[in-house]
Amino acid sequence: MEQLIKKLEASLHKGFINQSKAASSQFKPKLLSNKAHENVLSSLLQEMKTCKTFTFSVAFITEGGLATIKTMLYDLQKKGIRGRILTSTFLSFNQPKMFKELLKLTNVEVRVTDVKGFHSKGYIFEHDQHYSLIVGSSNLTDSALKANFEWNVYLTSLENGEVIHHFKNQFEQQWNIAMPLNDEWIAQYQINYEKPEFKNKVASPPLYITNPLKESLKIQPNKMQTAALEQLNLLRQSGANRGLIISATGTGKTYLSAFDVRNAAPKRMLFVVHREQILKKAMHDFRNILLGDPQDYGILSGNSKDLNARYLFATVQTISRDPYLQQFAKDHFDYILIDEVHRAGAESYLKIMNYFKPQFLLGMTATPERTDNFNIYELFDYNVAYEIRLQAALEEEMLCPFHYFGVTDYELDGELIDETADLQKLVHRERIDHIIEKISYYGFSGDRVRGLMFCSTKEEARTLSNLLTMRGYKTTALTGDHSQEEREEAIAKLENGELEYILTVDIFNEGIDIPFINQIVMLRQTQSSIIFIQQLGRGLRKHNVKEYVTIIDFIGNYKNNYLIPIALSGDKSMNKDNVRRNTVNTDYIQGVSTINFEEIAKKQIFEAINNANLSTLKMLKDSYSELKNRIGRIPMLKDFIEQNSLDPEVIISYTPTYYEFLLKMKENISSITDYEKSVLALIGKDFLSGKRIHEILLLQLLLEEESISEKSYLAALQAHNAYIHKGTIEGIENVFSLNFFVEADNKKFGNKPLIIKSNSYYMFNEELQLSLRDINFKQYFVDLLECAFIKNKQFNNYEPFKLYEKYSRREVCRLLDWEKNEEGTLNGGRPKNGDFPIFVNYHKNDENNLETNYMDEFLSEDTFKWCSTKNRYIDKSKEMQILIHSVENGTNVYLFVKKDNGEGKDFYYLGRCAVNPGSAKPERILDKGKYYPVVTMEMVLEQPIQYDIYHYLVEE
Repeated sequence: MEQLIKKLEASLHKGFINQSKAASSQFKPKLLSNKAHENVLSSLLQEMKTCKTFTFSVAFITEGGLATIKTMLYDLQKKGIRGRILTSTFLSFNQPKMFKELLKLTNVEVRVTDVKGFHSKGYIFEHDQHYSLIVGSSNLTDSALKANFEWNVYLTSLENGEVIHHFKNQFEQQWNIAMPLNDEWIAQYQINYEKPEFKNKVASPPLYITNPLKESLKIQPNKMQTAALEQLNLLRQSGANRGLIISATGTGKTYLSAFDVRNAAPKRMLFVVHREQILKKAMHDFRNILLGDPQDYGILSGNSKDLNARYLFATVQTISRDPYLQQFAKDHFDYILIDEVHRAGAESYLKIMNYFKPQFLLGMTATPERTDNFNIYELFDYNVAYEIRLQAALEEEMLCPFHYFGVTDYELDGELIDETADLQKLVHRERIDHIIEKISYYGFSGDRVRGLMFCSTKEEARTLSNLLTMRGYKTTALTGDHSQEEREEAIAKLENGELEYILTVDIFNEGIDIPFINQIVMLRQTQSSIIFIQQLGRGLRKHNVKEYVTIIDFIGNYKNNYLIPIALSGDKSMNKDNVRRNTVNTDYIQGVSTINFEEIAKKQIFEAINNANLSTLKMLKDSYSELKNRIGRIPMLKDFIEQNSLDPEVIISYTPTYYEFLLKMKENISSITDYEKSVLALIGKDFLSGKRIHEILLLQLLLEEESISEKSYLAALQAHNAYIHKGTIEGIENVFSLNFFVEADNKKFGNKPLIIKSNSYYMFNEELQLSLRDINFKQYFVDLLECAFIKNKQFNNYEPFKLYEKYSRREVCRLLDWEKNEEGTLNGGRPKNGDFPIFVNYHKNDENNLETNYMDEFLSEDTFKWCSTKNRYIDKSKEMQILIHSVENGTNVYLFVKKDNGEGKDFYYLGRCAVNPGSAKPERILDKGKYYPVVTMEMVLEQPIQYDIYHYLVEE
């Protein structure tokens, strides 16, 4: 407690007296607002995650606001942690349905006050030794917690602090006179409820802006469509006669194409789709934009033959047949649009595209990526006119916000559903109970549920539908066996309330417009990130019956779970660390949308990430082919970065050089020498990550000049704000002379210095100078450097390490400028040259005594209890004395931690530490039946660990 008081006093001094005061930021008063990748919600969730109890006093609550914390509340309920919420009827803001949602929270007691003017927004959290408060402008709404301009103050207090007493007393006064929330109260409230006029049904601005001044409303393109139209116009001006639009589901591809047809003003237009239902909707949308005589519009399909229409909307199945195709001259249509053009590899599409010769051909798709290696991009001369992906569309508020919940699937006899689960387990009575519990708890936006459930098999869809119907739900199953008419009839019933859920397998993945969907339930494993986004996209169209769509994803023990964060983030790098980060921190989702994982479900994803091989030849080949198709040539590593594709480090982890990777891709390329391969291997292995600029800068300078002086090199480092510590230059020279590397690496890297220093001048060795005259080899050399410089932008050049980035022992040795790479013997850490890196594997694997169970433990976000390796003594071990007295002797202590061995060789850098000398204790550990002496001590980090990284590391 004494240490806590000191921390709190220092934090208060820093927050209210002098900001330059050195203090832990754990308890520092601060302003919470919603900024890019930082919002009030993240602080709220952090406090909830670590509290013993919580108390909310908030005037206004929305269903969307509750959705953002429901997963956390569920996890707290599993831990037995309870809380209280006091809310109001002020201004009739809170809707009756929201109060019903509050009743679902079994670990939360809710009361309602009718005090006039009740407008509080405060959140109090009780922890083991202190209280935290968030007080300010944010009500419990998704907009206030994540998107709006808000000001909230975060404060910390001990129990006897006057501020916390004041807040608690105020709360208790209102709590004691408030009405406990119950069904009877809600029923009465609903009878008297009048929806306030200022509340909008739709959460964000409408997709299109209308001008009511004319009888026929003119629909104007939104911001991103305007940009796309400009690019299409420029494309035509450049002489191109075809182009491709990549636009996320729900972003208005049909309206966009109609706007472009209006701009191009063709004499005749052909719109080709694969399904008649889409055809009718497309023609309706075009008439809204183009207006004109209704006789100008016609349909060519199995049921209609309007061959003379100026604007013809045709199904591919009909117009590709010779009796119809041959009735048109090849130049009959000036403008042709192909919808869902990722299907264009089919013979019917190619037949149409090869026959007609329009002035302009436009292809549209949400997912141009294909698994059969057919090159959609080539069909359109590699002219990607514009691209609107999911994240950008959410940011521009083109789509309906969503709240995604990754929930734990059904568990039978301690075993989660997995790939081998048979139908009997999938439709087990207890699994149906589990499904009903989750869809009820996480709910939906709107007056009633209009849901889609995606199942694994037709049998599962049919059986589950029958069983849910027996439970009182109005459901039906739709599969590929049903006709188009049956599908349309079911959708109509879902809209009018005759059905609550349609259970299906894959038939609604694409090409269907059901904008009123407000809940999507995924009851199958994720086999493809493309299909995942297609299915999620079914609910992303805006509609006035919903403010958001709920996505409930049942996550079992599936090996492909790692695809979930890949799909949600859109990160195709296949870098495991990126996948983990996108599971831990989901701030990449823009607007009010959120991504939430129940703790057990999150563990299943981490396990899948650890077990997955993201650099199999097939995966690499698929990504390579996709990129090659897109750019129309053999890609270089830099292209992978620029096109947001594979991380080049993933490729280099598979083959030592990109040259050898291209050979595996069966490319016909010019050969390079063995020595040239060894040079590329060195740069790829040690410099490609860009974790410091020093080496890559010297290589770049020597590409431009035959030699460069040490003075000029130092000036270049200073110009890049790069640190130059004692030993930095010697360390870099050691790397390029290969003295740094162990003998095995020396052989791999050519057994000769890469750079030679003579009379304070640096130059490449003679063989490398000759090699760089060969443009073939030089392109690989330059490509690696360009990638390294791009990657370096995310790192600090003014100090060796950046917080929360990952480093291997080998990289730590190099970045600390050690004379030799000592990764093989570094183990838990060692002092050298005034530095002491500490490496910790936090969760040890003690099965079969494979590892000793050391006593490493985070005591808080900024205090770590460290345990030495075996056979260490406080007085006898020189290393321990250096560490214990590191503050007074000026030794830099760096803490590197990884969660477990599943993360591979890399550790998160958590910062510099100050060792508390008085905390050092002799202790013993048991290893294989024998006790060994160790030393434990407490280390205080310069700043508390970022909350998402902290909880990821400490949780089992």
